[in-house]
Amino acid sequence: MSASPLSRRLAHLPPTVFSEMSALAVRTGALNLGQGFPDVDGPASVVAAAEAALEGGANQYAPGIGVPALRAAIARHQHRHYGLEVDPDREVVVTTGCTEAVAAALLGLVDPGDEVVVLEPYYDSYVAMLDVCGAVRRPVTLRAPAGSTSPPRPDPDELRAAVTDRTKVILLNTPHNPTGTVLTREELQVVADLAIEHDVIVVTDEVYEHLVFDDARSSEGHVPIATLPGMWERTLTLSSAGKSYSFTGWKVGWATGPASLVQTVLAAKQWLTFTSGSPLQPAVAHALDHEPDWPRALARDLQARRDLLCDGLAAAGLAPRVPEGTYFATTDVSHLGWADGRELCLALPERAGVVAIPTQGFYDDVEAGRQLVRWAFCKQPDVIAEGVRRLAAADLVR
Repeated sequence: MSASPLSRRLAHLPPTVFSEMSALAVRTGALNLGQGFPDVDGPASVVAAAEAALEGGANQYAPGIGVPALRAAIARHQHRHYGLEVDPDREVVVTTGCTEAVAAALLGLVDPGDEVVVLEPYYDSYVAMLDVCGAVRRPVTLRAPAGSTSPPRPDPDELRAAVTDRTKVILLNTPHNPTGTVLTREELQVVADLAIEHDVIVVTDEVYEHLVFDDARSSEGHVPIATLPGMWERTLTLSSAGKSYSFTGWKVGWATGPASLVQTVLAAKQWLTFTSGSPLQPAVAHALDHEPDWPRALARDLQARRDLLCDGLAAAGLAPRVPEGTYFATTDVSHLGWADGRELCLALPERAGVVAIPTQGFYDDVEAGRQLVRWAFCKQPDVIAEGVRRLAAADLVR
C-alpha cells in the first residue's frame, strides 16, 4: 500500500494523550500523576459480588440493554440521590463505561452538519466522536481570571451566543474534567433555559457526580440538570461506577433519561459492543444498593489528597487552581518558559521523575490551554507526597 489505510474520519485525530503519557511513565519509571486511575480498588464486598457472579454462571451475553438487577439499581440510585423517577425497563441502558455512553449518545442523536455546543476544555473522546459524527463543534471556554486559585467557569453570555436554532445537542460535563469545576444550579439554569428556548437535547457526563468537595462553590454539591424544571424530557444523563467506586477497569456505565432518548443510545450501542461485563453488572448493582455511602467517604479522602497535592504544587512553584470535585488539579506553567504544557510534560520524567497531562489538546481555543497541565490526586498519599517532593527538588525552568 502506498498510503495509510486509516480512514479520513480518524486520520486527523492524534492518539489519546492518556495512553501516550501513561506509556511514558512506564517507559521511564516515573510516578504517574497524569492518568486518572486510583491505585487502590473499591469496596471488597463489590469484588466478592463479582466473584460470586463469575462462579454462579453469569458468564454469557447479558441483555443488550443491561441485566435487570443493574438497571433496577441504577433507577433506585437516581431516586435515592436526586428524586428522579426512572423506569428501569425503558429509561436505563447499561454501557461499556461512560466513554461508550458518550459515543452511543452522539452517534444516536447527531447527523453530519448538526451543531453541538461543548464546554472546553473537553475530554478528548468528545471531539473524536463529534468528528466521527460529522458534527459542527461550538466550544464554550471555561475561563478563570489570571492568577486565580479557583477553577474556571462558563460565561453565560458566551453560552447564549453559542446556542442557536441550529444547535442539536449541548454536551455538558459536571463535575468537570480536567478543571474540577462543579457547575452551580444557576449556571445549569442558563443551559436549561437555552435548551428549552431552542428545543435542544442535553447530554450530560456526570461520572464524577459523587466526588464533590465540601468547599465547592455550589453548596448543594452536584446538581443533575435533569432535575431542573422542563429538563427531564430533553436530557440524557450518563455516568458509571468506575470513578465513584474506584473500579475504572470494569468499564460499567449507563445512560438514563426518557425512553425516546435512551432508545437512541441503544440503537447505536447495539452495533458497538452490544453487551459487555456480564459478571460485573450484578456486582455494580450490589455496589449501588449495598455500598451507597462509599463514594461519599471516597470524596472526603480525595479532598485530603487534593489538599496534599495542591499544597505541594504551590510549594514547588506550580500554583494550582484548586478543584471543587473530580480527581484533578490544573496549573498554569507559563512562567517556566516552555513553549507549551506538552513540551514541559515530555521533559518532566527526566527532570523530575513525574508524569502529568498537558491539557492544550482539550481546547479549540489553543491559547487558552497552551500553558495548562493537569495533575491527578487519586493516588495514595505517599505517592502524592513523593511526586511533589520530586517536583520541588527539580529545576523546571526551561
